[in-house]
Amino acid sequence: MSDHNFDFQQGEVILIDKPYEWTSFDVVNHLRGFLRKVYGWKKLKVGHAGTLDPLATGLLIICTGRFTKKIDEYQGMDKVYVGSMHFGATTPSFDKETEIDNEFDISDVDIDNLSQVAKSFEGDIQQIPPKFSAIKIKGKRAFKYARQNEEVELKPRDVRINYFQVFNINLPNIDFAVSCSKGTYIRSLVRDLGEKMGKGAFLTELRRTQIGEFNVNNSLSLDDFKKTVMNNLENNSSA
Repeated sequence: MSDHNFDFQQGEVILIDKPYEWTSFDVVNHLRGFLRKVYGWKKLKVGHAGTLDPLATGLLIICTGRFTKKIDEYQGMDKVYVGSMHFGATTPSFDKETEIDNEFDISDVDIDNLSQVAKSFEGDIQQIPPKFSAIKIKGKRAFKYARQNEEVELKPRDVRINYFQVFNINLPNIDFAVSCSKGTYIRSLVRDLGEKMGKGAFLTELRRTQIGEFNVNNSLSLDDFKKTVMNNLENNSSA
């Protein structure tokens, strides 16, 4: 990317490694503000192709200019994640955003059975999204209802799990890898695994490593991207 002559108005696809605790919109707004400032533009179209939760890190595809029309295409691609879960407890948000509300005795858990139960989710399944999610219900985000302790009905969604593998099982901690279709909530998948084992589970770490053929190994941190743009500007001005 360092030798690339950027044309952000015409359109660029930028692979960013999203930082922990940033929302996907934080990244979009940050990059839009940076690019408008360094190029002196009043307007610039910038969007992302697939939300990552604030507590997740990893690959975020950012599109600028006319390439924002490609966002739906990228959003439809399968995704790959790696992560960790805490087995034997639940939280209302299915992750670390909220406090533990239930704990279970896991001394009798059949560790050998965990892999088989995870595998049972592979294929086309229906999944209920977390109530702490950005899904809109009657024009309002689900998490806003949840934070006000208002009950809402979240309808099951059709998703596809290509594989769900668990490894490094050191209870209560379990690492996993998932390949799935768009619209899949990994938090819900972890919750459902815990339920199917007759216990509980919640997500503790999540990293998106792939979207279609795009890999996080080819992404840049926000700082590195900004340095690349500035170096590119300097090289072009001195050429």
